[in-house]
Amino acid sequence: MAGFLPTYVVKRFLQFEPDRLREIALEIRSIVAEIAPHAMERVLARGLTYHDPSRGGPVKAGICGITLHDDHVRLHFIHGAFLEDPLGLLEGDRLAKRFMRIHSFQDAPWEEISVLIRRSARFRPTANIKG
Repeated sequence: MAGFLPTYVVKRFLQFEPDRLREIALEIRSIVAEIAPHAMERVLARGLTYHDPSRGGPVKAGICGITLHDDHVRLHFIHGAFLEDPLGLLEGDRLAKRFMRIHSFQDAPWEEISVLIRRSARFRPTANIKG
């Protein structure tokens, strides 16, 4: 977890969030750490982002982001429109960005969340560009 922030920093950032949302965010963080231990973690105003610094910055090499809202955690993928999503978990109408809402830890489709994060970590937005 070379590019990950110390756990106490993340927990301090999340300290005023409801326990149920904090639990979801920390589980997603744990999944990202397992799938992409080389990822760079950053704290933003409303959440956390993860990208692969060996491939670029937070947009070009974005893996995912976590934002906390009043009643849910939003897991977003900057290149989500290009990820295979057979269960239709992702929503959004932007050019490339997609997200899913997670309202409870118990009802979250953790296996599919892991699959989406893995697909995003492997995605290369410039792979088919020639020139």
